[in-house]
Amino acid sequence: MRTSTRRCRAAAGALAAVALLTGCAGQGADDAGAVAAAFEDDAADPADRCALLTPATLTALESEESASCADAIGQIPLQGGAVEGVEVWGGNAQVRLSGDTVFLTETAAGWRVVAAACQARGEAPYDCEVES
Repeated sequence: MRTSTRRCRAAAGALAAVALLTGCAGQGADDAGAVAAAFEDDAADPADRCALLTPATLTALESEESASCADAIGQIPLQGGAVEGVEVWGGNAQVRLSGDTVFLTETAAGWRVVAAACQARGEAPYDCEVES
């Protein structure tokens, strides 16, 4: 009897851990989706949108466009739209919007955009207009 009680307790503990981890993944997905949607919102303040970029992506955007991020962000063909799906792998996420795909990483300040205005190319890596 003791062995079956231990197995039940172990199974209950494992189920609780899975439920806890699933809840965390869901929250991370919600947060990543919200950041991607805010970044893609062309009605948002350009400085606020720039603040959602990782430092490396911000530097790359400004270098590539030879302008400040706030000036360059309006030139990027962001298609945005509704969040259609979010996948989170540890500290990284892919958010599929109706018109775009955005890649994010989790930082101490929350989710930040690593790449945006990304289009799938079959088996090849995504082609992104904004990336580090």
